[in-house]
Amino acid sequence: MADLSEKTAIVTGAATGLGRATALAFAAAGARVIVADIAAQAGEETAHAIVSAGGQALFVHTDVSRGEDVERMVATAVAEFGSLDCAFNNAGIAPRGAPVAEMSEAEFDRAVAINLKGVWLCLKHECAQMLRQGGGAIVNTSSIMGVVSGPGLSAYSASKFGVVGLTRSVALDYARMGIRVNAVCPGGIGGTAITDAADNRADMEQLKLATPMGRLGVPREIADAVIWLCSPEASFVTGQSLAIDGGFTVW
Repeated sequence: MADLSEKTAIVTGAATGLGRATALAFAAAGARVIVADIAAQAGEETAHAIVSAGGQALFVHTDVSRGEDVERMVATAVAEFGSLDCAFNNAGIAPRGAPVAEMSEAEFDRAVAINLKGVWLCLKHECAQMLRQGGGAIVNTSSIMGVVSGPGLSAYSASKFGVVGLTRSVALDYARMGIRVNAVCPGGIGGTAITDAADNRADMEQLKLATPMGRLGVPREIADAVIWLCSPEASFVTGQSLAIDGGFTVW
């Protein structure tokens, strides 16, 4: 386990699923954690779980598509814990799957506002703080659908491909300034609000069958990768998009 003692981490989308697992993993590694989410009750539960286990955490209600919310999230991290050293920009949605001619403009705009603009806003404010401190490490959540794609995924795939490009560009912006920026591209992961939804179960079963390992992943497998990417052990890694997908994108 990486040692992130005396570090402060922000996790967006931390109320459930991958975000919650990663917030708990940051705390287990010794970090102080800002638990950011639009879901207040579940977000408070994540923060409470960390504090009950002897860690330090604070819930901050955050809509990542709103610049003022993201700016306040970063400012709160610094005001409460003194720094911002790591960030996992994970908040996202999976819009309704539909061919492009059947998808509304509003559905497309919402997917891009949260999945792509939300990551951009987080990077903007996180990097500004990390520049003042002299460095930091950031991980963004893309998807296997930011590496490959499929029918009915125009909005989701566009937003997740955008995260990969954004990750590469910002990594180059700050490669010589002590800020590392990477992405994770999860495959089918069980135990999340998106993948466990009743209307997604058939799709997830098909994804399981299409995965060379023959199973879905679990949130902790993503969390462990994020912790490594934020740790000194990954000090020469930046601009990368790591597929954690049981071999799905190898086909």
